[in-house]
Amino acid sequence: MQALVQATPFVHLVRLRPGSICSQGSYCFQVRPLSGSKSLRMRLIQFLTTGNQSGVRLGVEKDGWSVIDLNSFDSSLPRTMKEFLEIGETALETARRAVDCGKHAVCHSEITLLSPITNPDKVVCIGMNYMDHCLEQNIAVPKEPVIFSKFGSSIIGPYSDIIHPEESNEVDWEVELAFVIGKKGKHIKKEEAMGYVAGFTVAHDVSARDWQMKRNGKQWLLDPHNLGIRCRVNEEIMQDSNTNQLIFKTEELVAWVSQFVTLNPGDVFLTGTPSGVGVFRKPPVFLKRGDTVECEIDEIGTLRNTVI
Repeated sequence: MQALVQATPFVHLVRLRPGSICSQGSYCFQVRPLSGSKSLRMRLIQFLTTGNQSGVRLGVEKDGWSVIDLNSFDSSLPRTMKEFLEIGETALETARRAVDCGKHAVCHSEITLLSPITNPDKVVCIGMNYMDHCLEQNIAVPKEPVIFSKFGSSIIGPYSDIIHPEESNEVDWEVELAFVIGKKGKHIKKEEAMGYVAGFTVAHDVSARDWQMKRNGKQWLLDPHNLGIRCRVNEEIMQDSNTNQLIFKTEELVAWVSQFVTLNPGDVFLTGTPSGVGVFRKPPVFLKRGDTVECEIDEIGTLRNTVI
């Protein structure tokens, strides 16, 4: 069974500051400049306006109450984040000018936030990538990244409901740091890898443990590395860790995966989850209908979703 992925805005940044892809993702991503670009931190989003729920638009968070509508500022810009990233530095420069202009602001109350990436070519997931998560399972730390994938159609918005599948009785939570690829590359060197990363976001990798572990051959088909990461279920903290527990960091994952696939703008990496998941609790605890799950990473954002 395909687990759900969710995400926040994604963040284009120089350095992460305090701030879903369910497979579930955060609503924005914080963007880091690509190689050679000017150092301006932005929080990029995809959204719908109240009067037009069918037309996706791009924006930059202006403050906690409004966003700059990039498509109103420049009608030639594409309407999806993937296409925006494919344009490269020219598109980012347009976004910077829109922020400097300060016009075309829309209140948060007038929009519906979407996942920052809704049609990626690839959703690359990393298993067993936190030291504390390996310890809670009593398994050896991997010597190489453990890679699996998800489908882009499983991505939902930061405040969308999580549909509890009828076929599973063991639906679990996983808060994860995700990053988004900003330019095409293959055989990328580790020391150059961050130049290919557009930004970071929060992801909630909702997992059906009974299908993952018991059926169909299991599941296999800022300083982002020093951030508090936590998951709350019904306001109770279930996961509480730090991305400094990551075994394979962003650079290593980009270099490793790009050995055997070409990375494209908009590709999403979910970097793994820390300890505290439901399946390894004693006794195990799983999500049920009516539960509310919050996935949070310091300086990036928070996802909040209800299981229905």
